Amino acid sequence: DGKRYELIEGELRMTAPAGSRHGRLAMRVGSSLEQHVHSHDLGAVYAAETGFVLSHDPDTVRAPDVAFVSKQRLTEVPDTEGYPEPAPDPAVEVIAPDDTFMTFMEVEEKAVSWPKAGSRMVLVVNSSARTVHVYRSTGVATILREEHQLDAHDVVPGWRVPVREFFA
Repeated sequence: DGKRYELIEGELRMTAPAGSRHGRLAMRVGSSLEQHVHSHDLGAVYAAETGFVLSHDPDTVRAPDVAFVSKQRLTEVPDTEGYPEPAPDPAVEVIAPDDTFMTFMEVEEKAVSWPKAGSRMVLVVNSSARTVHVYRSTGVATILREEHQLDAHDVVPGWRVPVREFFA
């Protein structure tokens, strides 16, 4: 039917396509991550629309706006058709002004689902607030503002980025 869906606990849930600001912000974050990962041969970065299997029986397949899987874990991700099984580190979700309230609620729900599936870090990048919420599987959550630096070296070795670069 040409619509976009995620599979949540065995049920198809229609999701809205990203708006202009959402897409541009996701691209900025993804580009920063991809450049760093590629130049240091750390693994693979996945664009939006790449579904990851988070659970079975009932099945859940979700797609972050940006995702990274380390070189060590790439053996768990067959480069074939289908959805990768290991949860990404990090999973990146974007909230932009053109997103609806329901989209905002869905992003928060997704942010909680990634660590449950094994992601060690989730980044929620909020365009309106110009913040990055960093959720770690340890339960620690941090809010970074424009004047801060995102330091994700524990999941993406060496990736440190001034938060303001995402909103430039």
